[in-house]
Amino acid sequence: MNKFQLRKKISKIRSKFAKKKIAVNSEVIIKLIEQKSPNKRVGLYYPFGDELSTLELIDRLTKKNFIISLPIINNKFEMSFYSWNPNDPLTINRFGILEPLKKKKMIPSTLIIPMLAFDTNLNRLGYGGGFYDRFIKKIERQTNCIKIGLALSCQKIHKVPVDKHDKKMDFIITEKRIYK
Repeated sequence: MNKFQLRKKISKIRSKFAKKKIAVNSEVIIKLIEQKSPNKRVGLYYPFGDELSTLELIDRLTKKNFIISLPIINNKFEMSFYSWNPNDPLTINRFGILEPLKKKKMIPSTLIIPMLAFDTNLNRLGYGGGFYDRFIKKIERQTNCIKIGLALSCQKIHKVPVDKHDKKMDFIITEKRIYK
């Protein structure tokens, strides 16, 4: 099965489970970040569609004085992260995704990444735009960023088809376990 077919299949499966409002334990994620991250700069995504919600995690990280950032995709289809807190306004980009109004650009020391599918080798199947893979490649030269993928256990597949530009996660967290 190619990536396109796999994306379509897993999207249907995820949408059924997403309606059940299954949540990943925010405290588990926070403890992992506190143990592994060199500083308190966390890049997250604002949930879109059937993605696992990060809103509780954002709230808890904010209360623990973490520096939160969200991605913005520019006109050249490049992604960068900008500082943001829950009191700041958001705008809708051309993909219908909420983004912060540009503030301070930053490089996160931990990235919380959405995905459509994953395997036990920590490979991630994204949405096909390559935004996270390109961003990770760009910042790997500057920092040792910890990459944490968020998914539901139903998104696990036997083997994610990977290309040379695909970036592995350091951890994948589901509602049932942590893969490392």
